[in-house]
Amino acid sequence: QVQLVESGGGLVQAGGSLRLSCAASGRTFSSYFMGWFRQAPGKEREFVAAISRRGGTISYADSVKGRFTISRDNAKNTVYLQMNSLKPEDTAVYYCAADVKPGEVFTTEGKADYWGQGTTVTVSS
Repeated sequence: QVQLVESGGGLVQAGGSLRLSCAASGRTFSSYFMGWFRQAPGKEREFVAAISRRGGTISYADSVKGRFTISRDNAKNTVYLQMNSLKPEDTAVYYCAADVKPGEVFTTEGKADYWGQGTTVTVSS
């Protein structure tokens, strides 16, 4: 069983920045593929970013490329999402997800094995 706990959400003005963190339980965090997804009000959950076990492979949704950066610290069992140049359309609940199966970086929620409870990001115009 893997537990994921997100933090760092909040209210920010457009153009501002936030850094989300996701702390994971378990001794084998370095073997998990990790990802961030988000769900805006009235919309389906969508992929944001994902990172491989050692951080060598990263994938981003087109909507966040150049503005968001995913990273991980395996010594701290934590994955981060640095969000810059935030826009009102980035407003959503952000979820951390883990894929513990062998394979590759995942970009679809169906491949996630574990989810965090979510942290809310609100960007005002």
